[in-house]
Amino acid sequence: MQAAFYERTGAAADVLQLGEWPDPQPAAGEVRVRLRWSGVNPSDVKSRAGLRSKDLPFARVVPHSDGMGVIDAVGEGVPASRLGERVWVWNAAWGRAFGTAAQSVVLPQRQAVRLPDGVPDEAGACFGIPALTAMHAVLTRGGVQGQRVLVAGAAGAVGHYAVQFARLLGARQVLATVSSPDKADIARAAGADVAIDYRHEDVVARLREATGGLGVDRIIEVDIAANTALDLQVLRHGGDCVVYGSGAGEFKLPFFPLIIGSVGLQFFIVYNLNDSERAHAEDTLARLLEQGVLTHRIAQRLPLAQIARAHEMVEQGRAVGNVVLEIP
Repeated sequence: MQAAFYERTGAAADVLQLGEWPDPQPAAGEVRVRLRWSGVNPSDVKSRAGLRSKDLPFARVVPHSDGMGVIDAVGEGVPASRLGERVWVWNAAWGRAFGTAAQSVVLPQRQAVRLPDGVPDEAGACFGIPALTAMHAVLTRGGVQGQRVLVAGAAGAVGHYAVQFARLLGARQVLATVSSPDKADIARAAGADVAIDYRHEDVVARLREATGGLGVDRIIEVDIAANTALDLQVLRHGGDCVVYGSGAGEFKLPFFPLIIGSVGLQFFIVYNLNDSERAHAEDTLARLLEQGVLTHRIAQRLPLAQIARAHEMVEQGRAVGNVVLEIP
């Protein structure tokens, strides 16, 4: 079978290559998924570039944690009824050498989740990281029912889902920050009541006006390092800031405003959700998918052979939405 891989960290065009691999065989409790689509996420790009570590955990890495395909083989203990099932997969490359940038992947069966009928194949390659990150940010700490929710970076892969989930799961008001008028249109189409262009508008003034001076109950934060000062100005007393990203490895938080405001801070990474959290997120996502109420923003579809270009698009922030690779 064909797979993309790298044997050292570095620039995408320098280290990513295609080659032939033996077909993997599922062990007990595992399934083999014949992949159709592979999702490219910022974490995949950072690992390949060596931003976290220059040393590879494995001699050869097939990247990408997210993907979609069809189960074509099962190991001992897995019901044969799963053969032929359309699935989306998660954490394929988390702590593992073999991700979804290949024609097949073998995984524990619980990491292959049934994809409801009617959901486009390529959308399934966007769920493991973007959709589940957004879903957990909305569901955690009691959920968003009746809340005023601010989604930072609302036109991005995670933010676009977060706006939809907040709206569908009972938020009183969904507000969004974006970096351009076009992205404001995307956020409003996803369900945002107010979309604010932070490059050209007074975000604090607009949010105070939109909330009647009350502030927001929850912020779903893509970049805590850049937005701490803003967040503390617009979060109501006792509000929550749920953080899934940062543009800097280190940053400062001011103690006095945090304690006076009784601010709740929660940091999480979707790879490490516990079983209960993941089940809650998966079940809620499945319900919304079955209802057909979600929009999936695919920014770019490319063939596996153009994996380097796909990485560069994500790395340079040129994709407004998800980048997916079609597996031959």
